[in-house]
Amino acid sequence: MPVSVTLQNLTYRTPDNAPLFSGLDLAFGPNRTGLIGRNGTGKSTLLRLIAGELQPLEGSITFGGTLGVLSQSVQVDDNQTLADLLGVADGLARLDRLAAGIGSVDDAGEADWTLPSRIEAALDQLDLPQSPPDRPLSSFSGGQRTRLALAALLLNQPDMILLDEPTNNLDSDGRAAVAGLLRQWRGGAIVVSHDRELLREMDAIVELTTLGAKTYGGNWDHYSERKALELAAAEHGLAIAERKVGEIDRKAQQTVERQARRDGAGQRKRDRGDMPKILLNARKDNAEKTSGENARLASRQRAEAAEAAGEARAQVEVLTPLSVKLASTKLPAGRTVLQVDGLTGGPVPDQPIIRNLSFSIIGPERVAITGPNGAGKTTLLRLLTGELTPIAGAVRINGRFALLDQTISLLDPHLTIRDNFRALNPDDDENACRAALARFMFRADAALQVVGSLSGGEMLRAGLASTIGGSAPPDLLILDEPTNHLDIGAIQAVEAGLQAYDGALLVVSHDKAFLQNIGLTREIRLGAL
Repeated sequence: MPVSVTLQNLTYRTPDNAPLFSGLDLAFGPNRTGLIGRNGTGKSTLLRLIAGELQPLEGSITFGGTLGVLSQSVQVDDNQTLADLLGVADGLARLDRLAAGIGSVDDAGEADWTLPSRIEAALDQLDLPQSPPDRPLSSFSGGQRTRLALAALLLNQPDMILLDEPTNNLDSDGRAAVAGLLRQWRGGAIVVSHDRELLREMDAIVELTTLGAKTYGGNWDHYSERKALELAAAEHGLAIAERKVGEIDRKAQQTVERQARRDGAGQRKRDRGDMPKILLNARKDNAEKTSGENARLASRQRAEAAEAAGEARAQVEVLTPLSVKLASTKLPAGRTVLQVDGLTGGPVPDQPIIRNLSFSIIGPERVAITGPNGAGKTTLLRLLTGELTPIAGAVRINGRFALLDQTISLLDPHLTIRDNFRALNPDDDENACRAALARFMFRADAALQVVGSLSGGEMLRAGLASTIGGSAPPDLLILDEPTNHLDIGAIQAVEAGLQAYDGALLVVSHDKAFLQNIGLTREIRLGAL
C-alpha cells in the first residue's frame, strides 16, 4: 500500500478550548514535506494528531504504511543506554544468546544477523561515533541524542517519518547530517522546521496560518518566490478595496451636499411664498424620501466595501513579514568596540576551554562565533561579558553592550514586558516604550504579559525589544543562538531589525541562512575539544 496521510474535515481545540483547526483538509504522500507557520498555529499539535497521540474533536485521519516519530526533545532516563534509544536491545541480546550457544529455537527464528552492521551504518550516516550498545545515553550531548533518535528511524525504516524541529540545538555538522538523511530518504516525511537550509531539501511546503493550511509545490526557495507574489497581489487588492471605500465615502458626502443645496433652495421658495404650499410639501416629502434612500444605499455600499477591505487586510496581515525599525547607535566606523588579547579560561579554573584567543571588533562589524557543540562558544561569551573570570588575557568593551543569552536572563521573569523595557531603557517615556514594543508585536495589553509566562519565541522578541528597540540601543549586541525558538516569520523580523541596527554584532549561531541575512562580516571558528 503506498504511503499516505489524509486529514479530512479535521477540527481540534486546545485544552483551554481555543480553536486550533476547523474543517482542515490535507494530504501527504511519499515525498518530503516541510510544515511551517508562526508559533501557535498548531504545527507540533498536527504531528501529534497524525501520530495518534491526540484525538481530533471532529474529522478523520487515515494512514497507509508504517510511521516513525521524532519528537522535539529526546528525554533521557538515567538507566537508558544507546541500545535502548535505538530500539535494538532485545535484538542484540538475542544475537548474544545465540553466539553464546544458549539461544532458543525462537531466538534462531527471529534473529537479525544484519543488525550490528545496520547499526554501524546508521551511526555513520548521521556522523555519530561508533559506541558500545550499553553506553549510557547521559554520556551523549543533547545534539548527539537527537541524531541517535534519527538513527533509530533509519534502523526501523518506516514508510513515513514525522520530525519536529530536528535541527534545534544541533551544531553545523549535526544540521548537515539531518539534511543528508532527508536528502537520501525515499519514503514520506513531514518535517516541522524553521531551518531554511533544511527546508531547501523538501519537495513541498505546507504553511499553517490562522486561515487554515495551504500547500506549495517545491522547496523553501520556491515557496518564498510564491509568497512574495501573493503578498504583492494581496497588497494590490487591499489598495483597491480601500480606494473603493474612500470613493463611496466621497460620493455619499457629495450626495448629502447636493441634497442639502436642493433642500435649501426649496426652503427659500417656501419662505418667499412663490409656489403653492401643496407642491412645496410634496417636494419636501420626496426630498426626505430620496435623502433616506440615498443614506441607506450609501450605508449598504460602504458596509460591503468595508467588509471587502477587511478581508483584503486580513490576507495582507497573514502574508506580510514582520518589520522592525531601530534608532541609530551613531557608532563610528573606526572605533574599537571589543578588544580581546590572549584570552584563556573556562568554567573550571584549571581546565580552560578557551585558550590564548585574540581578536577585535571595530565599528559596526558583524562577527559570528561558530564551531561544533562543546567548542566553548557560550563559554567565550561568558568570559567576554565578565560572567566568568579569565585565567589569563584581557577583555575590553568600549561602549554600551547587551547580551541576550539562550534563557534571556536579562529580563526579570516576574515583571511585565513593559516594566522590563522601562527598567532597561529609563530615558524612554511611556509612548516610546509602547511604540518600541509594538514594533516587536507586543501591542496594547500584550505588553502587559508577565515575562515568565511567555513562550521561548515571545521571550526572545521581548528581549530584543528591550535591548535594541529603545531610543539608545547599545553599541555592541551579543546574541547566543537567537533563532532556536523562533518561527520563520519571527526570524525574518529579527533579521530585518538587525539589518537596520547600525551597531556592532557578535553572534553565536549555527543558522547559516540567518548569518547570511544579517550581513555577516567575518567568522571566528572555535575548534572542538
